[in-house]
Amino acid sequence: MSQTKVDFTPDIKKDLMESSCSGTEPFALQVLDDSMEPEFKKGCIIIIDASAMVEHECYVMASVENGYIFRQLLIEDDRYYIAPLNEAYMHEKREISFEALEGRIVQQASPKGKRSERKRYD
Repeated sequence: MSQTKVDFTPDIKKDLMESSCSGTEPFALQVLDDSMEPEFKKGCIIIIDASAMVEHECYVMASVENGYIFRQLLIEDDRYYIAPLNEAYMHEKREISFEALEGRIVQQASPKGKRSERKRYD
């Protein structure tokens, strides 16, 4: 099964907790595949806020099968699902628990760092 990959170690929570930053500080990751296109291009940088509120159709990072995945959150009949945006990956939609949600994507930026290409998700 293909998943949106992000550039971080599996021990990201441990690393954040041991750093000088709080475990709830926003952090940045790079998107490594095309499963969230067209909204999130391969190579873009996403900012994740672990303390942000989630809602239907927001973008989230979730913990699944001893790893992490970046997807759109869908809330249907009080059940939580994560799904890719790219139609080629739609078979990967899956139900998850609320506890599996690790953070909300609050911003994306071009890997070139152009301020004009930043987009917020409030």
